[in-house]
Amino acid sequence: MPLTVHQFACLSDNYGFLIRDEASGMTACIDTPDSGAILRELDDLGWDLDMILNTHWHPDHAGGNADIKLITGCTIVGPPEVTRIGPLDREVDGGDTVELGETTFQVIESGGHTLGHIAFFDAADRVAFVGDTLFALGCGRLFEGTPEQMWTSLQRLAALPDDTKVYCAHEYTASNARFALSVDDSAALRGRAEAVFAARERGEWTVPTSIGLEKATNPFLRAPALAARVGAAGEPDARAFAAVRAAKDVFKG
Repeated sequence: MPLTVHQFACLSDNYGFLIRDEASGMTACIDTPDSGAILRELDDLGWDLDMILNTHWHPDHAGGNADIKLITGCTIVGPPEVTRIGPLDREVDGGDTVELGETTFQVIESGGHTLGHIAFFDAADRVAFVGDTLFALGCGRLFEGTPEQMWTSLQRLAALPDDTKVYCAHEYTASNARFALSVDDSAALRGRAEAVFAARERGEWTVPTSIGLEKATNPFLRAPALAARVGAAGEPDARAFAAVRAAKDVFKG
């Protein structure tokens, strides 16, 4: 039976995700950006929470762990770095698996935004929860890792099947599109950007995205093809990525 994903907006630009393995009825939340919102959504759905799956330690991803565990008694699973702000019941790293009823998540190492960042991939349902590593038309800032580490992490995600639904943690797509248009003039990007701007004008979400769509239009995954436009012609792929990331960090559009 499939995995059900319930998505909701919270904080200023975060998304929360409650997921339910329909075969067993077991339920998890991906990160804990807003404990109050998560608990309200659980109550509205009539779901009992079994597990928290953390992608990284930042407070808008793990800051609600303690409150939610206190009320639900759930198990907290995440990378070791989460212990910087609170305890974990189970530490996981890239290569591990996590079972939610009959749903199996592969843990993918995706450091760069933070050193120990991870993503969760459900191969049977073609669903990935990527935290702040990959965004629709963007990628996370390098707060702790190196460009080489982040480029490697993005390539791990890009290797997933093209039809994989990608649930990223923030609604940044319109601003990401404006930057993307400054370094890439491809027809595919222009068409996607127009659709993104129109969707946001209507108040619609642009998440989830897909691996195939990101490979075709995301400037961070397309960095080698854009190297000349960001002053990195002839450089290795990771350096081309670093140049695109540096350009985004100072972009004012």
